[in-house]
Amino acid sequence: MDALTIRHADIGDLDACCRIESACFSPSEAASRASIDTRIKIFPQGFMVAARDARVIGQINSGATDQDDITDEPFKQLIGHVPDGKHLVVFSLSVLPDYRGQGIAACLLRRFVKRAEEDGRKAILLLCKTGLIEYYQRFGFVDRGRSASTHGGADWHEMALILGEK
Repeated sequence: MDALTIRHADIGDLDACCRIESACFSPSEAASRASIDTRIKIFPQGFMVAARDARVIGQINSGATDQDDITDEPFKQLIGHVPDGKHLVVFSLSVLPDYRGQGIAACLLRRFVKRAEEDGRKAILLLCKTGLIEYYQRFGFVDRGRSASTHGGADWHEMALILGEK
């Protein structure tokens, strides 16, 4: 088995990223093909993929903002995206089900955090379901409480990792 490779996404990864998104999220929660396409094209530096045996098996993607409110639905299509924004907002951290439990999401997240620090970002923000709070806390994220977001009809928690405070 080849080693895990983590790199920035390019448009050639679109189909694989769409497959990952649909395998990992319900239809009401998954990003559309158009949204993923937009994220790759507009903010490739905020979109990383994990590949093994030349197959893309995981992804993390984001937008950047100076705002603290991350419940804005249009932002998921990068409306209001500020490329040099002080915060990165993670839209998706996902790994194909057959590859879970191997630390791939952790590798993606660590590389993403390192890159954010190198780029001088102040924080990484995300929304997650209750069952993932402890997972993100292992990486230093703090639960800010329930979010006002109703995306996909789910309950979400706002999580924040303040960079440079380790």
